[in-house]
Amino acid sequence: MGGRATEVAREPGADVLEQAAELLSGTVAVLTGAGISTDSGIPDYRGDGAPKRRPMTIQQFLSDDSFRKRYWAGSYLGWARFVSAEPNAGHLALADLEAAGRVPGVVTQNVDGLHGKAGSRHVVEVHGSVDRVVCLRCGQLFARGAIAERIESANAWFVGGATVTLNPDGDADVGDVADFVVPDCTVCGGTLKPEVVFFGEFVPRDRFQEAAALVTRADALLVAGSSLAVNSGIRLLEQARRRHLPIVVLNRGATKGDRVATLKIEAGTTETLTALRDVLLA
Repeated sequence: MGGRATEVAREPGADVLEQAAELLSGTVAVLTGAGISTDSGIPDYRGDGAPKRRPMTIQQFLSDDSFRKRYWAGSYLGWARFVSAEPNAGHLALADLEAAGRVPGVVTQNVDGLHGKAGSRHVVEVHGSVDRVVCLRCGQLFARGAIAERIESANAWFVGGATVTLNPDGDADVGDVADFVVPDCTVCGGTLKPEVVFFGEFVPRDRFQEAAALVTRADALLVAGSSLAVNSGIRLLEQARRRHLPIVVLNRGATKGDRVATLKIEAGTTETLTALRDVLLA
């Protein structure tokens, strides 16, 4: 990707907002990443100050019961924090823009469900959601709350006794979990997995096609709070570039889309999306 001159704006002043509003004058497809949820208390993988970590891969999860114990123990603790998180003003601004007909839908790389909580109706969760659990053998779906109750019942020694360090994908760091009891499918006894895309997994084809359709139908692309380090985001960005759509990238720090963006805004998502909403709906 390349060949497009990018203008970089360091602060979302009135002139920058007007410039962004001009680029986003039609319908806007929105792609969000972890940066939009940091003001809701959910940490970012790659933002300033983010700790270095190596998330569990799908190969590890499938290959060894000890990995599944560690994942489910940490995921239980992290989910309890995730489920209590509330949308921030950035999420609400996008919901307002959708309600006004300016944003036909939001594609998010996040698994926290905050766009839906904020009132966005058309949300494509390309990496899934921590609210759902699927059996890898029979395909049965379970509500995450029901699985949490089973974990609590089988692991009373563990529940409530750990200090939680929340991670961006909804799990938490844990210590010795050799005695942790992992829930299985009540239908067939198969392996359960949160319906999220692990590292090393592919985004389901139909889900990506739905995301791509939003970009196809839009007049511009707004990227908010994503470093675009994940392949699904890059593919959507490339689709917008090939269609010669205006591309506005809003993120603190460098992204892989900076070279092709029409406008890069180096600022926080919450305050900028709120201000941008006000300009677009004025």
